[in-house]
Amino acid sequence: MAGPPPHGAVRSARRRLREKLMEDIKPDHVLRCTPDTVVWGFLAPDVAPVLHIRSGETVEVDTVNSVGVPSDDPESFFREQGIAIEAAVADMVAIIRSVPKGPGPHVLTGPIHVAGAEPGDVLEVEVLDVSPRAPYYGVSFTRPGVGSLPGLPDAPWLKLLRFDMARGVVPFDEVLEIPLAPFMGTMGVAPTTRVSSIPPGVFGGNIDLKDMRPGARLYLPVQVPGALFFVGDGHAAQGNGEVSLTGLETSMRGCFRFRVHKAAGIAWPTAETADHYLVLGLDEDLDAAAALAVSRAVDVICRIAGVDRLHAYSLASLVVDFELTQIVDGVKGVHGRIPKSLFAGRGASEFWGPCA
Repeated sequence: MAGPPPHGAVRSARRRLREKLMEDIKPDHVLRCTPDTVVWGFLAPDVAPVLHIRSGETVEVDTVNSVGVPSDDPESFFREQGIAIEAAVADMVAIIRSVPKGPGPHVLTGPIHVAGAEPGDVLEVEVLDVSPRAPYYGVSFTRPGVGSLPGLPDAPWLKLLRFDMARGVVPFDEVLEIPLAPFMGTMGVAPTTRVSSIPPGVFGGNIDLKDMRPGARLYLPVQVPGALFFVGDGHAAQGNGEVSLTGLETSMRGCFRFRVHKAAGIAWPTAETADHYLVLGLDEDLDAAAALAVSRAVDVICRIAGVDRLHAYSLASLVVDFELTQIVDGVKGVHGRIPKSLFAGRGASEFWGPCA
């Protein structure tokens, strides 16, 4: 009897399926990554939109990720690493040379203005595709005083890894391989005031939720008219927690469908995949972040299942997995993974809105 196919074959089959699906997606808009279409290190409500769209439209978006790349001489860095200054790298060098840097490290493409979005509404961001941009490499970076073990490195440490796109893996060394699992670490609407790109918040932002892969949907409470959506901080791979400070930082191209839900009643970033609802707790204190995630899981369960909060609390303890999203961005993240199978036979109901 033949055994299961090797992991590389499975990943190749999935990639071919995604490519076939993307052939059928004709984006309504294409947003390239240039010095005129990005901000560096912040999200803000006072940045002029670089694209105006309507609810229901799709946008293909290019991003770059300069984390770990020295801003004083990026060309020498890439030459020393044997990376050609072309495609995404050429975009990045142009941005580093001309775009003012804010308090955070993330280059974000946007903002995208969505017609009709107002405070109190929810912006749904459906992830249709996320894939690395050439030349195919990623950076793992840490330094003293940061990450979950701030005393472990005694000097800045960087490892550049090249992608095997044909096999869908990243060779870490001669033996170890990491599966490519790309997603955008930062997806957010504009907050009401300018903030660093590092800590996430009610606006979303740097949530680093690795479930935001093709097929996932992120729901963001709109803070300002037009929503003003920013995206970037591409990760080719990341473990829950992002414990060393970074994922595998890389430049990405994403395709997203945006929908506005009027007065939808979501007051905090929420998400869903094919199999789970995902609720987020964000706070500088990890215990508080966990408590927020549990409370929001209770809200979702009682809303969909039609049970009271004590029964929902019991179900949250019995079937919901609570996991670290990231613990390195000042504001820590905990997400609850609620299985949709729990609600089989209970009838269709949106998970937002007030709890019964």
